[in-house]
Amino acid sequence: MMYSDGERCEVIAKYMIDNNATVRAAARVFGISKSTVHKDVTKVLERENYSLFLRVQVLLATNKSERHKRGGEATRQKYIREKETSCGGGK
Repeated sequence: MMYSDGERCEVIAKYMIDNNATVRAAARVFGISKSTVHKDVTKVLERENYSLFLRVQVLLATNKSERHKRGGEATRQKYIREKETSCGGGK
């Protein structure tokens, strides 16, 4: 669906808040780049809907403070998968 910049940033922001989504997850859902999502919810949204902008800023700050946990979990899962494949290969 085609949106104007103002409409798109509000739709993305509402999605992120409703689903507690990261910028990366929102980009995947809307089929646009992470850069575009980030620009929409920081620059464009501030002009279009300031109260929604403030709510998204809280979510972005939370996501930023938790990203080390998500990254650590992803690395842990990677090494678990690698161990399973190397042990299951008959060595």
